[in-house]
Amino acid sequence: MSSLLHITNGDNLTNRLGSMDLKGDIITWREMLCEGRTLTNVGSETFWKTRFEFLNKNYKVSKSWFIEKTLKEYRSLCNHKQQDQIVLWFEYDLFCQINMLAVISWLKSHRKYAHITLVCSGKEDETDKLYGLNELSNEKLMQLYENRIELSQDDIEYADYVWQLYCSDNPIRLENLTDFNNFQFNYLSGAIKAHLKRFPTIRNGLNEVENHLLQLSVDKKPKTKKELLNTVLKDQGLYGFGDSQYERIISTLKPLYTSFNPVRLSKKGKEILEGQTSYYACIQDNDAYLGGALKYNYLYNTESDRILKL
Repeated sequence: MSSLLHITNGDNLTNRLGSMDLKGDIITWREMLCEGRTLTNVGSETFWKTRFEFLNKNYKVSKSWFIEKTLKEYRSLCNHKQQDQIVLWFEYDLFCQINMLAVISWLKSHRKYAHITLVCSGKEDETDKLYGLNELSNEKLMQLYENRIELSQDDIEYADYVWQLYCSDNPIRLENLTDFNNFQFNYLSGAIKAHLKRFPTIRNGLNEVENHLLQLSVDKKPKTKKELLNTVLKDQGLYGFGDSQYERIISTLKPLYTSFNPVRLSKKGKEILEGQTSYYACIQDNDAYLGGALKYNYLYNTESDRILKL
């Protein structure tokens, strides 16, 4: 019987699958490649060096933590050379979809003959809600597993191609992708659109995520920063970010608030939110990357839904 390897999107799911009596070994992909600079050659020395520098600088991730949590797991993946059936467990959101592309790109280079299948959660019932894997019951997870999607060589080539574009220095090439429907990635189109909206808008220099945070601050009137965090985590659309990511975004917007207890925008914060003035010059960071592109070298036009190079 052929051997089986599961690659999951996080520790919570790994623990659950471990208790569910699934055949095969389980490895966790511990990265958040939707943030910071990425290079196309997943797993190379320069790739991990670039990732560590970003995580260390922006999230105070120590070298020992990075080695223990990310690199050890990656080395374990490298050592699983015999498994010729690989099951990927990822979700509909940007966070997961970008990690998924990177893993498939790595598999394309390093596991050429593996049979790859995908378990991907999202639309699971008649409602508009999109579900993460951990929101589903064990029965539903097993159902998705039984009906997992087989990835053809074309699907694998396409995922690798989108990853190359994500890592390129020009996001406009991603914007011109129109053939998502020809491949087995139901949520990739939405994730890529969400990614492009992370470039600063022409209107006020803030991107969709930053504007959404300010808008929630006004609309929901949270009493504390923690309440603001909980509100945005529940209402973030296709991003799939965690609290540490939003903590970091809030800290860059801090000058636009007079208080976080209760949460109140300053006069300037309100003017920027209303598009009366731009925050671009204040928030611009010449070292901020989204994939392979410098975040502040491009602007997003919300009216035409197009990216412009500065």
